Amino acid sequence: MNDRTERPASLRIEAIEALLVERGVITSDVVDAIIETYEHHVGPLNGARVVARAWLDPDYRARLLEDGTGAVGELGFGGAEGEHLVVLENTEAVHNVVVCTLCSCYPWPVLGLPPRWYKSSAYRSRMVREPRAVLAEFGTSLPADVELRVWDSSAEVRYLVLPLAPADVEARTEDELAGLVTRDHMIGVVR
Repeated sequence: MNDRTERPASLRIEAIEALLVERGVITSDVVDAIIETYEHHVGPLNGARVVARAWLDPDYRARLLEDGTGAVGELGFGGAEGEHLVVLENTEAVHNVVVCTLCSCYPWPVLGLPPRWYKSSAYRSRMVREPRAVLAEFGTSLPADVELRVWDSSAEVRYLVLPLAPADVEARTEDELAGLVTRDHMIGVVR
């Protein structure tokens, strides 16, 4: 093993940060602000809150499907990579899944940073060619009569999947419902 692979990633990151600060490319305040943003202001918990609200409030759901960016903004979420958000509703007859074939365009305010597999060339290329096979690898098998729609994100349009609500949605609180929603539901790789 060489010295480079023995060092933990955190040490390498600290060294890069120190070098960028030393050379005046960034300041420590900028780094702190970025960390604060990703720890407290963006991520899949925001998306889960959006989904839970839509499940409980039909008027909010309608606004969300009409103008995703605006409705997400009503809950205080938005910003970089969250502009031009389109929400795709799953139904018993239709399942939506999101991919970005060119790179990894992704709605950060409601999903955080994309998972490694979302950025992989295998996911990006296979999801458009053989989506049912890829979904099966995630443990999601769709009945043959369910229409599968694959949406290609871009810098201009990013997508969020509104998953099917649980059967007992009205018996649960918004917080309980948000706890059921994962990042993978909102990408569509899980039903």
